[in-house]
Amino acid sequence: MSLGARLLNVFAIPGDVFTEVKSAPPSAANWLAPALLWIVVGWFGVWLILSQPTIQHQVVEAFEKRAEMSIAKNHMPKEQADQMRQTIEKYAVVSARFSGAAAVVGFALASPFAWGLALWLIGIRAFKSQFSYLKAVEVAGLANTIAVLDVILRILLVFGLDSLTASPSAALWVKDFDPQKPSHSLLAAATNIMTFWVLMVRAVGLAKLSARPLMRAALWVFGIWAVLMSLLLGFGLAAQGLAG
Repeated sequence: MSLGARLLNVFAIPGDVFTEVKSAPPSAANWLAPALLWIVVGWFGVWLILSQPTIQHQVVEAFEKRAEMSIAKNHMPKEQADQMRQTIEKYAVVSARFSGAAAVVGFALASPFAWGLALWLIGIRAFKSQFSYLKAVEVAGLANTIAVLDVILRILLVFGLDSLTASPSAALWVKDFDPQKPSHSLLAAATNIMTFWVLMVRAVGLAKLSARPLMRAALWVFGIWAVLMSLLLGFGLAAQGLAG
């Protein structure tokens, strides 16, 4: 398959794509192309979403909410508190643009290597198979093509629902969704249909690389993801406890 065919076929016949990747010579394009696509789509989404007045207002409100909590906790003097509020009103949207763009780059470039490491360790340790780490990176990178579709879907939901936190998950039905609450963030992550799709495609890739049953590979991939989500929830709750 050509690179374009691999990127498209990973949606419909990922098993065939990963079978070819396993036997083909190493190719950095298999992880780099989805990463660059993710960055381009993500940057466009950040710019487009944060150009909407209603979304800008939501961003400022979120920054102000955190600032008021900090002001109350630290018993900040009035002059200093007013200065903080003025800074937020002036720079909140700019800060959100930069942080959003940086987050897109971080996820796009780190994800194939992090998940590639997980798939490789499962393959060589748990499954006693032999394949290179870079092959696992290629599989994880191609699976991220699904993540690009997730970004597009999120952009459409944000515009359609006029909500910065909209996602293809059960969080859509949570009234007053607050991403700062670990339980809300966990719900959004744990019920995102696109997340399950990406995880299953990664499991297909692991099964092909290691020549093991898909169900066994899926149990490992979903298990690792569940552990990561539990750790993030624990850290979130601990941070909230420390912050009072």
